[in-house]
Formats: sequence, structure tokens, C-alpha cells
Amino acid sequence: MKILVLGSGGREHALLHWLSKDENIAKLWVSPGNGGTGDLAESVEFSDNSFEEIFSFCKQRGIDFLIPGPEQPLVDGIADYFSSKQSETFVLGPHKSGAMLEASKSFSKEFMRQYKVPCAKSRSFDAHNLDEAYAFLEGMTAPYVLKADGLAAGKGVLIIEDLNKAKNALQDMLINQRFGLASERVLIEAFLLGKEFSVFIFTNGKDYLLLPEAKDYKRIGEGDTGLNTGGMGSISPVPFFNNKLKEKVEKQIIEPTLKGIQDRKLNYCGFLFFGMIEVDGEPYVIEYNARMGDPETQSVLPRIVTPASNMLLAVKNGTLNALNLEISPTSCCSVVAVSGGYPEAYKKFKEITINEVDEIIFHAGTKIVDNKLLTNGGRVLSSTSFGLNQEDALKKCYQQLKQVSFEDCYYRKDIGKDIL
Repeated sequence: MKILVLGSGGREHALLHWLSKDENIAKLWVSPGNGGTGDLAESVEFSDNSFEEIFSFCKQRGIDFLIPGPEQPLVDGIADYFSSKQSETFVLGPHKSGAMLEASKSFSKEFMRQYKVPCAKSRSFDAHNLDEAYAFLEGMTAPYVLKADGLAAGKGVLIIEDLNKAKNALQDMLINQRFGLASERVLIEAFLLGKEFSVFIFTNGKDYLLLPEAKDYKRIGEGDTGLNTGGMGSISPVPFFNNKLKEKVEKQIIEPTLKGIQDRKLNYCGFLFFGMIEVDGEPYVIEYNARMGDPETQSVLPRIVTPASNMLLAVKNGTLNALNLEISPTSCCSVVAVSGGYPEAYKKFKEITINEVDEIIFHAGTKIVDNKLLTNGGRVLSSTSFGLNQEDALKKCYQQLKQVSFEDCYYRKDIGKDIL
């Protein structure tokens, strides 16, 4: 089996790590990859992520599966393109219609309401009805949640305590396009107070495998303070995700979502991510993602024992309901090291030193230049470790991070402490 993975982050490094453990997978490529993926896959680059170039490469090399890691190729319709070419390469990801569950928060909220998927009260606005948006805010209670409707790399959510500051932020998003085109529309949402967690399924749009759950940490500061980031760490399993909550998630959220996908003929396969919150024992959906999360992937995939090729063939051949997914009972935790200044301005190309490590280092914003490993992004790498329990796994993560150094390196020291 030959596989091409698209992407350059920690999620893609984790995908390659997962795939590389399967002896039935003969060859891996990654585009463009990062400073750590070269040990697992051959790097290849395509100009402007050209679908035509990717298709030609897959055809020439006999690629069996194409796995887009990030959301953008899916939202742009890479699965549709390969389908239109009647490609023999199977794209593990939804068509453009299915990717709308992530591409537009307004679309996903309307979808949830139609299929009675529990979610927070919300309404979307654009620059033409700013006064209505202000009035809607005035009718809500603090804190105020503002979400860019489109893709904003995990940074398009603001939670603000003061009404006037919320109005100013809303104007900044809609009029000044704080998050670019992603905030041409803004979703104003009721704040839900509870415990967040992430649920993942592997699906053909009808049947599904429930993957290990995770909890990620989005804020830059300890104690979940400061700006939202793409993610500062993750843990799996989640202690409060008990059988009762799991059953509610499956019956009230996963099954209605799949019914909606079928009813609307959204043409969905691959990973589906549910950003969740538990409020007084009840699960609510915060958001859908049409792919695996980052950094949750770094703590979820290492726990899957079932060979990757078995899962890929099952989703391709429509035999998911016959596959028994084996999951390791061990804990897996991941802590992200970032460049100083992230998620705002930061400097690149700082040399990274990694001494001998015992567990896993997943690279994200790294690059090799003249045989030197350099920083090349905000989230630089993550220390990922296993343990008999989360306390043990996290202890190993932090011990391993002491072996990593680069100028202005920063990481949160409280990942997982809220639920230990």
C-alpha cells in the first residue's frame, strides 16, 4: 500500500507515525512535511497545493490513499476533484459538501438545529446588520462568544466578559476583518460553562468507529487564560468520559449527525471531529471539524492498536461495521512547545537542539536548513508520552521537554492538571 499525506504540522507527523507502524504500508510520501517527517516519509512539494499536480503524482506513483491532514484542501474540494477524474487513488476525506460542516459555522449550526444535535443558542451576522448584532449581544449575558464563520486556524474565537468590549471586537471582526475573509460573517453564541473534550469517529458517512476521545487546551496561558491558539496540549483518555456520557454522545450527537449527512447526501468519509462540552452531565457540540484535530491527533492515534491499513480498507470497501477497533488502555499525553510571542507575532529560524529522548517528539513548525533544525512556525513541536495513567504520561512529557531547547521556547506547565 502506498500513501500520500498532505500537510506540515504535528497532526501530519502523527499520521505518518501511525501509518509507518503498519507493515502492510510499503511507502509513504508527505507534502510538504516538516523538519521531523523525513525519517518516516519522502517529501514532495506541489506548487500552490495544485490539485492537478497532486493528481498526476498519485497516478504516476500508484498511490492507493491520499490523506489530507488540514481542512483547507477538503474545503477547496480535493475529494471532488479526484472523483471527477475517476481516480484510483482513494481520498480519505469528505467532498466539499461534507467539509462545509467545518467551513461555515453558520452552516453547521443550521445543520445541528435541523437534526436536533444539542448545541448553544446562536445567530450569525455580517457587516450589513451590525446594529442587529449589537442588539442580539445586548440580549445575552456575559461572557460573550464571538466566532469567525470561516476557517481561522483555530484562532477565530473570542470570549469576552464586557459588553462594550464585545461590541468593539465584533466591529473589528466584521468591519476591519480581524480574521480576514473568515470573519465576513460572525457567529454570536451563548456561553456554555462546563468541561470541554473532543470526540472522533472514523466513518464512511453511515457506519463508524469511535476513536479514543481527548481533551485539548486552547488558551496560550496557564489556567486557560489569554488568547486562543491552535492548541497547547492534549490528553487521552478523558477521565470524565464515562459510559453514561459516551452513550449520550453516540445517541444524541453522532447518530443524528450521520443521519443528517445521509439525508443531505453530503458524501462524507474519513475522520469527523466533534468539539464537545459537558454541562451538568449533558453533552453539547461546540463545533465540527472535517478532519482530525491538532494537537489531539498526537495523543489519540498512538493509542490505536488496530493496523491503519485495516481501517483504511474498511472505510474504502464499506466494511467498517465488521471491524473491531482495538485501543490501548494506556494514557497518552502531548505538550506543545511554541515560539515566544505566539499566537501573535513571533520570530522564525531559531536553532533547535534536541538531546536524547525516550518517548516521541512530533514536529510541527520546524525546518531543516543546512543540516540544522530550525523553528518555522508558532507551534514548533510537541512532546508525546505514554503512561499507565495520565500523571505518569504527563511527567514523562515534561521530562522530555527538558531535552528540547530553542530561543524563547514556551510551553504550558499545567496541561492535564485540571482533571488529574
